[in-house]
Amino acid sequence: MKFFAFSLGIVAVTGLSFAEQNWPEWRGLNGQGVAAARDVPVEWSETKAVAWKTELPGRGWSTPVVWGNEIWMTTAIEKAATPEDAEKRLKTNTGDQPLTVLESVSLRALCVARDSGKLLHDVELLNVKEPQWVHQLNSYASPSPVIEEGRLYAHFGSLGSACLDTKSLRVLWKNEEIRIMHENGPGSTPVLVDDKLVIHFDGSDQQFIAALDKNTGKMAWKTARSGKMNDRAQLKKAYATPLVVQINGKPVITSPAADWLYGYEPATGKELWKVPYGELGFSMSVRPVADAEQIYVSTCFGKAQMIALKYAGKDTPEIAWRNNKNAPKMSSPVVSDGLLFYVDDGGIVSCVDAKTGDMIYRERLGGKFSASPILADGKLFFSSREGVVTVVQAGRNFKILAQNKLDGQIMASPIAFDGTVFIRTDKALYRIGK
Repeated sequence: MKFFAFSLGIVAVTGLSFAEQNWPEWRGLNGQGVAAARDVPVEWSETKAVAWKTELPGRGWSTPVVWGNEIWMTTAIEKAATPEDAEKRLKTNTGDQPLTVLESVSLRALCVARDSGKLLHDVELLNVKEPQWVHQLNSYASPSPVIEEGRLYAHFGSLGSACLDTKSLRVLWKNEEIRIMHENGPGSTPVLVDDKLVIHFDGSDQQFIAALDKNTGKMAWKTARSGKMNDRAQLKKAYATPLVVQINGKPVITSPAADWLYGYEPATGKELWKVPYGELGFSMSVRPVADAEQIYVSTCFGKAQMIALKYAGKDTPEIAWRNNKNAPKMSSPVVSDGLLFYVDDGGIVSCVDAKTGDMIYRERLGGKFSASPILADGKLFFSSREGVVTVVQAGRNFKILAQNKLDGQIMASPIAFDGTVFIRTDKALYRIGK
């Protein structure tokens, strides 16, 4: 069975492992922010250790994916609405957040050469008139794409999904039929499971999970969220990304939505179980992580908590512990060697015992955080919106190894290979190191 999912092993190929050659989805091969990289750089700046820097057109927060020498990401070229049109359309908005309203948006795939940094391709995937507004902390190209040999799958929420042939640069299919009200724009990244592209659609009006046939873009299955939620529409929405976890020898789509964590069968979308958070949780942006016994998920907005659910040997996971100290609302955690690391939106980094939830340390990094960290070569890389990447030793003792400033904001997660870190800011893509 082929799927990009949680795994305890790495498939070996000639020379380098698959994980060292490619980065197929957001947060890497295992979807958990753990890189197989060694000898990664620790210190850099605009004038130090930068192999190349490539300016990027448009605006997009998607994390790059890598296949061979090609680095792919999405972006949005925006055409602003007139003030009169924006005011008219915003009359239906029920929130009070700062929003961006457009007349149209061109949703595009960018490809940069891994070795040289040359911008190789800029391909329009979708062009949408009068798209839904987005929160100013969000973008129209925030969900990260998924890549496999010869195919790039890009998702833009209710604006649509598309598959690009990375050799011929032909758009093989589009699906613009699935509509929900995001309120703050698209956020959920798809997951490729065998021949299906699995995507969350948790709006204020409808809430469901769906799978598209990766070969045609047609709906393969659709499953409504069955758990009772808050009556307020604004508290039903979510932007989380699922994680496929091996539970009792079978792959299960572990899917955070408002107020509930669900488990689904990948082939059919059948709901296998659901577990309530026990407290209000909505606008999920955090992707779960898992080890061999437990799943870890943040309830995000509302009463933010980090929750551990024990799944080993159980038909339905059970809450093992919960911690309401500085739980992240946007940045996903990392679990490694019995430790769980995460940073909240205000820059407080926590390390807890993964089995018990006991706090080991809680320290301030400074800055504001939306991007998710990665673990590479025994080091944690935390990227702030202010463009600072703080490198912390992964272990029970808090130690900052370096703080590195680049121009612009960082909303995308970093990726790492041997001797190299790639960082996308709102302005450019950087290759740090070799």
